[in-house]
Amino acid sequence: MAERLFALLLVFAPLSLVSLGGGPSIFAEMQRQAVEVHGWMSAGQFTDLFAISRAAPGPGSLICALVGWQAAGFAGALAGALGLYLPSSCLLLAVGHWWRRRGDSPVRRVIERGLAPVAVGLIFAGVYTLLRADGAGWMEVATLLTCTIALLRGASPYAVMAVVALLYVVLQQAGAIGR
Repeated sequence: MAERLFALLLVFAPLSLVSLGGGPSIFAEMQRQAVEVHGWMSAGQFTDLFAISRAAPGPGSLICALVGWQAAGFAGALAGALGLYLPSSCLLLAVGHWWRRRGDSPVRRVIERGLAPVAVGLIFAGVYTLLRADGAGWMEVATLLTCTIALLRGASPYAVMAVVALLYVVLQQAGAIGR
């Protein structure tokens, strides 16, 4: 049990320090570590935990506690959460102090410009990993692209979710998609 808790800390602490863009930026590596490297769960189980973490109130990065729970029960949930939140919080305190003092620094502007595309790339990698783990087909990919375009053009997220849910219900009733 101690080895598993230590492994959870070793997985989540480094991810904590590179989670540019928030939780979604580390989902790909989190899934690889939990499924392929350590075998704590299957790809489908990870996708289920992802869905639960998104449906629950609070930050989406709560998936770290769910992965920890799956790997080692309550102690694992605590180790996963501490591993993900503590290192980045300490780093943020240190960097935040420097950041406030260097408001107009050219170095600060370069760092901001350089990290933005990295964060977006990490988030895309997480989305791709989740689609692959869920066995997404052409319909799921088409839904993703259509929703992305609609949201980028200013559509309400609630309206997009309602339309997609209704569409999938109609297609399921018509037998066009599986149950």
